[in-house]
Amino acid sequence: MIYLDSAATTLQKPPAVARAMVSALKHCASLGRGGHKPAMLSADTAFACRQAAAELFHVSDPENVIFTMNATHALNLAIKSLVRPGDTVVVSGYEHNAVTRPLTVLGCNIQVARAPLFQPEALMAEFDRLITPETACVVCTHVSNVFGYILPVGEVAELCRKRGVPFLLDASQSAGCLPVHLAELGCAFIAMPGHKGLYGPQGTGLLLCGDGTPIKTLLEGGTGSLSARQEMPDFLPDRLEAGTHNVPGIAGLLAGIRYVSQRGEDAILRRERDLMIQAASELSALPGVKVYDSPRPERQAGVLSFSVEGKDCETVGEALGEKGIAVRAGLHCAPYAHRSAGTLEKGTVRASFSDFNTPLEIRRFASEIRNITA
Repeated sequence: MIYLDSAATTLQKPPAVARAMVSALKHCASLGRGGHKPAMLSADTAFACRQAAAELFHVSDPENVIFTMNATHALNLAIKSLVRPGDTVVVSGYEHNAVTRPLTVLGCNIQVARAPLFQPEALMAEFDRLITPETACVVCTHVSNVFGYILPVGEVAELCRKRGVPFLLDASQSAGCLPVHLAELGCAFIAMPGHKGLYGPQGTGLLLCGDGTPIKTLLEGGTGSLSARQEMPDFLPDRLEAGTHNVPGIAGLLAGIRYVSQRGEDAILRRERDLMIQAASELSALPGVKVYDSPRPERQAGVLSFSVEGKDCETVGEALGEKGIAVRAGLHCAPYAHRSAGTLEKGTVRASFSDFNTPLEIRRFASEIRNITA
């Protein structure tokens, strides 16, 4: 199989990830639930993962790195800490349902900074217009999961700092391939999955918490600390980590983060972007194929959407799947992005690349699209 669906989850992982998970299954007990060797090994593994993440993402204290089930879990924790029902929240026009659905459930006044695809200046003009001191928070994705568009999050963060508005960054598509710097951005929170660009297993995610950010719980229960009290602990990470941890997942995530740190985010981005540019070039040469790529490649990560004239995107995705090529077709859980780009009615076919794809795979992929359009 040629796997081009890494924006959903990376399938090819560094071999160390599986080894770490198997070792944890064999040797690790419950984190924080005992002083015996298997429990202490779990504690050591978890702290090593927090420390590796803190170093990679420039978090001041490893205990501000919270383990979650996925980015959606992390985003819900962050949103429900920052936002009250009915608050006004400004979001980009490229947000995932993991952001917009929690805000909708809270009955928020969602103001959308919408601008055409790959036009960051126009997007910033919208953020500038919408962000006021009355804004409860701003939520912005770093990279569009549909189009690979790298949004100007540094400028958004600066605008939020100037206007005293908390900023929540969704790094679901950027963690592992772009610099994500909590301290430099001054974010209240950064949310990310473990199973995409960090090459960890499904069922893992991280919430990075800024110093002094107010924290509300989403789940309450046992933490292994302050057990005589019926209130949740008021310190991190315990306050946000009720219940038994996914220790095999944490061990695998640690191995994935170490791979990213050793390989280097720049090298990974360069590989993914080169493959994206190759795919865009080869698909653009085919009749009837519309490719959504930036005229400035530095504004796009390793995600490429396209459509085929006269063919439903799901039909194209199924035809590729029958040939052993995995892509995703449809709206990709991001109707806001499609509305901004003008593709809401039909959706797109999305190819997304990882550090483990090759130019030969891209040539085969383009060849199969050529057969579909013939």
